[in-house]
Amino acid sequence: MNKITNEESKLICSINAVSMKRYARTILLSGLLLCSFGVTAEIVSIETFIDDMVARHNFNKFDLIDLLDQAKIKKSILKVMSRPRGKKPSPWYKYRRIFLNAKRINGGVKFWQRNAKALKRAEATYGVPAEMIVAIIGVETLYGKIKGNFRVLDALTTLAFNYPRRADFFRQELEHYLLLTREEGLDPLAQKGSYAGAMGIGQFMPSSFRRFAVDFDGDGRRNIWTNNVDAIGSVANYFRSHKWQPGQPVIKPTQVRPDAVEGLLALEFKPQYTLRRLTRGGLLYHGDEPNSTKAMFIDLETEIGTTYWVGFQNYYVITRYNRSKRYAMAVYQLAQEIANRYGQTR
Repeated sequence: MNKITNEESKLICSINAVSMKRYARTILLSGLLLCSFGVTAEIVSIETFIDDMVARHNFNKFDLIDLLDQAKIKKSILKVMSRPRGKKPSPWYKYRRIFLNAKRINGGVKFWQRNAKALKRAEATYGVPAEMIVAIIGVETLYGKIKGNFRVLDALTTLAFNYPRRADFFRQELEHYLLLTREEGLDPLAQKGSYAGAMGIGQFMPSSFRRFAVDFDGDGRRNIWTNNVDAIGSVANYFRSHKWQPGQPVIKPTQVRPDAVEGLLALEFKPQYTLRRLTRGGLLYHGDEPNSTKAMFIDLETEIGTTYWVGFQNYYVITRYNRSKRYAMAVYQLAQEIANRYGQTR
């Protein structure tokens, strides 16, 4: 082993000192921001995170300190995430207008036409209808046009160390992000995404990228940022991994006894109740599915009153993307509109 000269030793110490000063500044900035938002938290959380990444994933400590020092804490993200909760969400009919309009329907048809080969192969490979894949991408990013302009590192660092309500979740996502950029050979400072760290055409969080993103065009890279083929395959794989059932229904309209609505809505938001159980509870459903079929009860507000629906496993799969009954219905109905319009163009 070669000996280190005095000059080299001084240089190393100098570099380490600079890194530690930057590190201390990052920790101090996080603490000041937490105070400005009325939050008390452990300032050492960044240090703990770095030490954990070094111990568990063999990251270089000083490289990681230098990287996180370059992350910018975004007050704008904290303001968005800290908006008062408890406000009643927009009714379904207003939410619907955002996603079921000519722009998204026509855009979906054009996206399908441009990517027909990849969508056909994804449907055959994963069992997920092409229109569902297209609709997810349409709702999430308007077919890749609105993918987010925040650096992913900035967004995740901001939320991991300055947003206590979900800090654990975002620290995990930051961990996954650092791992995926190392695994994929990506510059962690260069990737862009949403204010919450969702990335690419299909808006995958880093943990979802590592679990579900696929190299669908076989070029050796999983590129969900600019490669429609990889994005299509990744969305389809996400659906299949969450147990999409090919050929099975998504959601169907129903009626319900007026005195049973409250009890049915109190059930868990998950298709774990048989139609027999729901019917005994007041559901007036006359579909042709077996009574043993698992389902869930959904209500959606229209301009002329509340409508009721039976959601099946495939509806629940859509909510794995976004746990919202309005979101899932928007994706489903957009998919139907796109499929109908696409069929007319063939």
